[in-house]
Amino acid sequence: MTIVGGIDIHRAQLTYDYVDLATGEFHTGRVAPANRDQLRAWLERFHGLKEVAFALEGCTGWRYVVEELILAGITAHVAEPAETAALRGRKSRAKTDRADARHLRQLLMDGRLPDSWIPPPHVLDARVLVRLYKDLVDERTGWLQRVHATLFHHGVPAAAGSLVTAASQKLLASAWLPPAGRYAVDAGMRQVERLTEEMLPLRKQLVDIGSHQPGCKALQRHYGIGALLAVAIWEELGDCRRFTSSDDAVRHTGLDVTVWSSDGKRTKGHLAKQGPPVLRWALYEASVYSARPSSPDYAYYQKLRERLDAHIALITIARKLARRCYHTLREVGEVAFEAAA
Repeated sequence: MTIVGGIDIHRAQLTYDYVDLATGEFHTGRVAPANRDQLRAWLERFHGLKEVAFALEGCTGWRYVVEELILAGITAHVAEPAETAALRGRKSRAKTDRADARHLRQLLMDGRLPDSWIPPPHVLDARVLVRLYKDLVDERTGWLQRVHATLFHHGVPAAAGSLVTAASQKLLASAWLPPAGRYAVDAGMRQVERLTEEMLPLRKQLVDIGSHQPGCKALQRHYGIGALLAVAIWEELGDCRRFTSSDDAVRHTGLDVTVWSSDGKRTKGHLAKQGPPVLRWALYEASVYSARPSSPDYAYYQKLRERLDAHIALITIARKLARRCYHTLREVGEVAFEAAA
């Protein structure tokens, strides 16, 4: 490489640190404000140069920076934030943006940068839609829980069942509530209706992707994974060829159990939860279907449930699904992430 550098991303500015290996000259500074136009103008200095590479952390804002780097003919490396921080070691001096950019540049030069997968644009677009859908689901669930709590507080029996069925809506309308309680319930149900209207076309769009995209169609061979969950797993798990084993794929999900042990002392294990939250949600939702007698994992689920409990059993099934999805996506290969026809 001719030029190697690191870029630290913030909303106000992009801090850079790069070295020209031919001359040994170092350059540091900032690109402000942090937007496409300013970055594109700054990258013009590398026009015509070959073997230019920059590293940046996979934090908010990395997408447009990578897109502009690639457009300028520069090799982009996205570093995994947690592993990058671990490689910094114990902090012995003040942490600054310039120090972070220098750290990224040094890791790239040494060949120790923990690279993350850079998805194609259509996968990134699907990721945006899936995460938006999950946010809408969470917000809708939150409003339903608030309505349930209000109804229970006033002793209304509708709080024990669903609130979105026709029968529940009728019972809810006829239930006695004080004025303030009625206002809170009606306001909450209006929010539920609004979010449902937002979710339905978005869900349809995601199901359409899952029904046509090769990788998503392959994932649906596994029991419990439908078109919607397939898209979530596909775009969050990503190209599994970057993992050396299914254990690495499970670690990526954050469903692995962390244990601290020293001198015979051992803490109780907890889920790492360091991977994408949407991926854990999708795998857990798919694992719920293992409680059905028609599931191939039904006997295993029942055994775990009797010995431990239902939640731990579902987490275990979710890990098994993560391994199966890993092998499936590896077998499909490059076709798994081609744009849907």
